[in-house]
Parts: sequence; C-alpha cells; structure tokens
Amino acid sequence: MAAHRVLFAVKNATFQSRCRVLQNKAQCSSSYSHTEKTFDKILIANRGEIACRVIKTCRKMGIQTVAVHSDVDCNAVHVKMADEAVCVGPAPTSQSYLKMDAIMDAIRATGAQAVHPGYGFLSENKDFAKKLAAEGVTFIGPDTHAIQAMGDKIESKLIAKAAKVNTIPGFDGVVETAEDAVKIAQDIGYPVMIKASAGGGGKGMRIAWNDEETREGFRFSSQEAASSFGDDRLLIEKYIDKPRHIEIQVLADKHGNALWLNERECSIQRRNQKVVEEAPSTFLDPVTRKAMGEQAVQLAKAVHYSSAGTVEFLVDSKRNFYFLEMNTRLQVEHPITECITGLDLVEQMIRIAKGYQLQHKQEDIPINGWAIESRVYAEDPYKSFGLPSIGRLSQYQEPLDISNVRVDSGIEEGSDISIFYDPMISKLVTYGATRAEALAQMEKALDSYVVRGVTHNISLLREIITHPRFISGDVSTNFLPEVYPDGFKGHQLGVEDCRELLASAAVLHVVSHVRAEKVLGDLRIASSAVERNHWELSVHLGKKRHMVEVSRAGPGNEYKVQVDGTQLEVSGQWNLSSPLLPLTINGRQRTLQCVSRDASGEMVLQHLGTLFKVRVLSTLAAQLNCFMPEKVPEDTSSQLRSPMPGTVVSVSIRPGDTVAEGQEICVIEAMKMQNSLTAVKQAKVKTVHCKPGDTVGEGDLLVELE
Repeated sequence: MAAHRVLFAVKNATFQSRCRVLQNKAQCSSSYSHTEKTFDKILIANRGEIACRVIKTCRKMGIQTVAVHSDVDCNAVHVKMADEAVCVGPAPTSQSYLKMDAIMDAIRATGAQAVHPGYGFLSENKDFAKKLAAEGVTFIGPDTHAIQAMGDKIESKLIAKAAKVNTIPGFDGVVETAEDAVKIAQDIGYPVMIKASAGGGGKGMRIAWNDEETREGFRFSSQEAASSFGDDRLLIEKYIDKPRHIEIQVLADKHGNALWLNERECSIQRRNQKVVEEAPSTFLDPVTRKAMGEQAVQLAKAVHYSSAGTVEFLVDSKRNFYFLEMNTRLQVEHPITECITGLDLVEQMIRIAKGYQLQHKQEDIPINGWAIESRVYAEDPYKSFGLPSIGRLSQYQEPLDISNVRVDSGIEEGSDISIFYDPMISKLVTYGATRAEALAQMEKALDSYVVRGVTHNISLLREIITHPRFISGDVSTNFLPEVYPDGFKGHQLGVEDCRELLASAAVLHVVSHVRAEKVLGDLRIASSAVERNHWELSVHLGKKRHMVEVSRAGPGNEYKVQVDGTQLEVSGQWNLSSPLLPLTINGRQRTLQCVSRDASGEMVLQHLGTLFKVRVLSTLAAQLNCFMPEKVPEDTSSQLRSPMPGTVVSVSIRPGDTVAEGQEICVIEAMKMQNSLTAVKQAKVKTVHCKPGDTVGEGDLLVELE
C-alpha cells in the first residue's frame, strides 16, 4: 500500500463554525468529563461530512484523529482537519475506502487504538469488525453478532418476530429467481416491496404493482445489491400504501442498559432515499411513541446490542407500526436527535465502546423543541427528483449567520463533487422552540445558502418545507410523486411572486448601471449635470414581456417600482460583489441571489429557491430586439443522451435493431443506483456510441436513432 502520513496544523476555528452544535435548552445535555479515560487516537474509516463530524467530537474529548483518504481526496476537508492522514488507494471505493487490508495497514502505521466507521462503507461489515478485534483494535459500534443479525433483513425480521416486535407480512426466505419473485408477490398480494437482504440507504429497493414490474424489480434490485453490498440476495414483503417512515434512535451499553431517544420522521424520500427529516414527528402521540421506543429497545436487547443504532418502522394511517430494519451504525440524520435531546451521539458511542455505562435513564430523555434536517445534494431535482451532478464548487457559502442553524459538511469552496462518491454537499439543520420556528429558520437558511459550480437541490428542499401539506404534517413516503405527479418543475410563480422577481431584476439592473456610470462617486461623463432618477424598462420572463418603471424614492437605496401598473417599494444594500442580496419588498424580507449577469441584460436570479432567467432591456433595446432572429431548437428526439454522469452497465440494442417506444436501450449506474434509459419513439437504431463499462458524462451521446 502506498500510504503516507501527514501531520496537519490546527484548523479548529473553521471547523467549529462549520459544524457547531445548536444551542438549546435540552435538560439532559451532557458535557464530556476528562476524568473518563477513553482512547488516545481514533481512526475514522470514512470520508466527507461524517468524518468531519466524528473529528469534532474527538477534539472535544482530547482524542487525536487519523483520516483515511483516496488519492483524489488528498485535499479533502476531513483530511485537513485530522491530526494525521493516510492514503489508502485510488478513487474507486472498492480500491480505497472499502479495502480492508489498506485500512488495517493505516491503523498499524498510526497506532490508532479504535476505529469509528461513520456510516456506509465498512460501518456494517462484520468481517471488518472481526479483523479489528483480531488486532486488538476497538470497533466503535456493536459487536459482530449484532451487525450480522441486524444487517441481514431476513434474519433480522425473524429475530424481531421472536422479540415480539411488529413485523410486515412477507416472505422470510431468499428469493432465487424472477419467476419465484412473481409467485411470492402473487401470494402476498400487490403491491409488494422487493429489496436487498443486505441493503440499506434505499439501494436495491423497488416497488412492484404487477408481475412485469416484479420481474424488472428483481433484475435491477439484485444488480444494485451486488454492486452496493456484494450480496445479491433479495426478499419480498407487503408494501404498505401511504406509509410513514419513522425511526427510533437507541443507545445501549455493554452492561445491559438501553434507551430510546425519541423518533425521527423520515417520510420525505425519493427513490427510497431520505430528503428531509424532522424530530419529533407531527404524527405520533405519546402512547405510540412509547410503544415504538419500547419495541426498539426490546430488539436491541434481543441481539445484545451496544452502541448507537436506529430501528426503522413503517407506520400506517391508523398509527399501526411495523419493523422495517435496524441500522447498526450512526444515521445520517442523527443531528436532529442531538438537537432535541442535547446528547452528542458520537461521544456516547465512544464512551460505550470503551466500556462505560450510559449516563442517563429513560426518564431523563427530553423532547426539547423541534429540529429539521435538509439534505443538500449536488443533484438535478428536475430529473427524477434528483439525478447526480458533478463539478467543482466555484463558490460556496454556508448560512451560518442565521440563528439556530447547524451545517454538517465535508466540503469547502474549490472542492470537487466527483462521480466516485455520494453527491451530498451537506446536512442543513435548523432548530426552534416550535416546529414553526424551525421551518422559518430553514426557509431563511435555504435562501441564504450559496452553491455555485454544480447543480443542487435547494429549490426542491425549499418547495417541500413551504408546501401546505408538509406544513400541516400530511406526509408519507409517497409525498413527492403525489405532490409533483409530473415531476418537479421548480417554484411556480404566483402573481405577487412574479411582481417581486420583476421588480428585483429591474432595480438590480438600474443599480448596476448607475454604479457603472460613476468613478469614486463622481459621474464618468462630466457633461451630465443631473443623475437620472427614472427609468423605463422592458423585463422579459419566459416568453412574456413586462413594462417596468423604476424611480428613486430618496437619496438612499430605496426605489419605487411600477410593474405592469402595480407599484412596489424595493430597498436593499445592493452590494453587487456579494452573491446574496437581502431585500425588503413592500415590507417583506427576501434574500435574492444573483447567479449571473451579462452585458446583454440577461441575468439568472435565485428567487424563492428557484433559478429564473430574466432579461432587462431599455424600451429602445426592447423595440430593436424584436428584429433579432430566434434560434430554432435542435431536434433531439432521435438522440439518447445520458441524463447524468455514470457508468454504462448494459446495452440492450445493436445498430440495425428496431426499438419500440418505452423499450430499454441501456442501463446507467450513478452513485450505486441503476437507471434504465428507454426509447422515446419507435425507430431503427442508427449508431451506438457506448458499451458496458464506459464512463459517460451528463449530456454525452449514447445512441442515435434513424
């Protein structure tokens, strides 16, 4: 292994601002006691934001840290933050972060006494835990028995039944073939859920409503399972219509003590992967919460669990709940539990791994306030609610100036979002004494989050948390397809929203031109005796043209704007060097982001979370613009282009074949998820530009049809 050790200087200030824990009034808030001896050095067998998160707590506890990284991650934030760093291989995860021998070599080279696995990668790998035990290194997580028992969905369901935990009706054995899957599905009754036995994180999961979808689901789920977990075994169970995904956080020590730390509502999902989470749930009453918590603890005790873990349930409209799976690791969404309980879960995991008993009793665990987490991804939400995007973060600014905001991230300005790893940018968390307060802070934080260089999902996140159904708590795992049956289209401007956007664009245009006319406060053209105070503009949004008049409302930065005859008052600081423009429009606070502007008057503005292309022209320029020829859009119906960066898994056609509308042409894998690309019309295949194993970028030409 080409490993190297690098010692880094202190970078504590940046990290503390990046991942600071929200200040709340949780009654059982714990502060680490340095009289408790734990470990001198911990290696974090992970990357990105979770590695940064673990390092934060280790610093608080006075523990040195070792980061591991692939060659492309050599300048990653988690590498810079750690006391030492070791390269464990090239970019592909199978050759670096999943390569146990390389990780073990790093442990030996650095003398780490314990390993925190984070989540994903080796966090639920029993063989890795065994290797650590054989070397006398502590695994900060449960023992191998619990990992194996709960990591296998078939075995975990049998254990849950024996522990008197509610389970979903289904087939408990391994499904061997597609036809077996069809027979089992028919016996259970449609709809059914096909999922990987060794899976998690939504990978290897498909819903089937008929025999054909079952056969297709069997094929894709087994392929995804093999790719993600090295285990293609599947199981089938009844799919609960209109379900809520609610999970219980548990903590258990090595002395038989176990606690449940309330619930997290994780129902807002796309492709079975969580998007927005909150704690507590709006749906659970105290009786149901207690019953779910007690069953989660029963299951933990049944497998002699020790560490932090999560028991996931599906809950129907009548608050009946069914065991889904147990994740034997720290969850992505653990910060919202920390916010409402005051507990540092990483600290608790480290204490438990060292053999200490839990510090708290069940009656000590509060629900103090409300916390919401939005997963900010480098994804295009307009494509299936989020297909991965790659690129370099040319500009990046976290909304840490807003109160009660926590941002857990592992990137910084200049970081690359690559095809090799999960496209998460950060976990954005807001906290409030009430749910309404937490939602209001989340709205402000999303409006003030600056991400440039990659496509991101902030527009989708903002639409979710401001949607009336979400605000009322009327959610299920079907929320996105029900609310957006034709796919996500961004914020749909109402009359008032449209006027605000047009007025903002017009004033921004005026301010930039006024500033360009001056040098050190004086007019560039000396013969101009008087500054202009009134502008007549034509603002184009989409195909519609709006007449806008802008007038100074005083000596400051206040303007009166007439939009199609309706007057608005607009004021702001108008710092054109800042990506954020805090405005007041008719007394309402707004944060506008100017993504780009050019000399033609065209600008891209982020308004209410969504990007809008606006063009502002003088009335004369607008009249002359009518004579400009329009560009004819290219006919792309005979081309199949990749909608995302990824790897070609299979190609189902050859030149000369005739394909029907909707027929599969090829399969692209991106971020361990497989996506079937189909023909949009019946045609003959002219040329095939890809083959299995090819790496393709977004927009690359794959197939041409005649």
